[in-house]
Amino acid sequence: MTQPPPSPSEYPGQPYPGHPYPPQYPQAAPQYPQAAPQYPASSAPIPPQYPQAPQYQQPAQYPFTPPAAAPAAPPTPAPPAAEDPHHPHHISTDARRVHIAGQQRHTDATAIGALLLYLPNFLCSLCVVGLFSVFFGKLAFLVILLWLASGALVFHRPTESALARRLLRLRYPTPQERAKLEPVWREVTARAGVEGRNYELWVEDSDALNAVAAAGHIVGVTRFAMNNLPNGELAAVLAHELGHHVGGHAWSGLLGYWYALPGRIAWRVLKAVSSVAFHVSKAFGCFGVAFVVLGVGGLAVATISTLYGLPLLILGVPYALAAVGRRSELRADEHAAALGFAPMLVGVLHKLHQQEEQEKAAVTALNGGVPVEESVLAKLLSSHPDHHTRLHHLQPYLQQYG
Repeated sequence: MTQPPPSPSEYPGQPYPGHPYPPQYPQAAPQYPQAAPQYPASSAPIPPQYPQAPQYQQPAQYPFTPPAAAPAAPPTPAPPAAEDPHHPHHISTDARRVHIAGQQRHTDATAIGALLLYLPNFLCSLCVVGLFSVFFGKLAFLVILLWLASGALVFHRPTESALARRLLRLRYPTPQERAKLEPVWREVTARAGVEGRNYELWVEDSDALNAVAAAGHIVGVTRFAMNNLPNGELAAVLAHELGHHVGGHAWSGLLGYWYALPGRIAWRVLKAVSSVAFHVSKAFGCFGVAFVVLGVGGLAVATISTLYGLPLLILGVPYALAAVGRRSELRADEHAAALGFAPMLVGVLHKLHQQEEQEKAAVTALNGGVPVEESVLAKLLSSHPDHHTRLHHLQPYLQQYG
């Protein structure tokens, strides 16, 4: 009977057959690494990546278009100069206490000079009215008196209104225009110490920059000036026209024109008759022409000798009146500047100068590009000073503004 092999414990000192040492059996559960495995090409532990939701690509025929941004609001247009409160020539027209001066009007040297220059015209008109009154017999003297008294119509309000409508083509302002004009006019008259209700504001339907002082109480301004000028420049224009009134330029000019009107009418009638007689005399040859020339010449010599040469003065009156008119414009400019409107008035003068240059350019274009030079006589008959002269006289008032 075969014996089983002895166990290793029976031979503690002897090796296991075929091995120098007996096998070692594990005594405890295997130890697993506690740290996360290290992956190549990285020194820090990388957490496991979980699958993401699939990304789908838009079809090529339907490209993605981002939503359009909301359109930007258009820039707010700048207000026109006539309504811009930030314009350098805008003035405040807030109501305030008004000091009314004791002297509302006066008659300066230019007004008196205009009346004196109209004296030859007045005398000629008096002769014409005297000859006309002969047809009334015993009432001749009354006709002359009525003509002399008619000068008071210059200050008659209904007559002024008729002149404004018929001769000057003016009209009353609309309620909207009055709301624009009256605050400016109130500011002008407050600075001047003048009662503004003594005058009437009228409007001319014109696209030109202009204004007028007529008769004794009328101040007219064009629609263009009212709607396009800043209120400070509009105030300067109104202050200039007010200067014509307070200086006596408006009433003296109209009064002189009224008393010279009979003589003007007689002169035009004489010219028309002489022209007709001259054309008729041509049918009779040189004899007829000589007869007309001698007749007209004899009448002229008799008139001049009878009136001591006064009719000859009439030839120079238009040039003298134009010179006085230019001086009155400078006086009116000074009146507006003294009220604090000098910078605004300069702005208006620049606009007037640009308007004149545009008119000259239009005339030059019609003349084939050749400039049309103004004659010396035309310059002497001009009723307004040139642009540079007016600016020169405003310099003392501009110095206080720096």
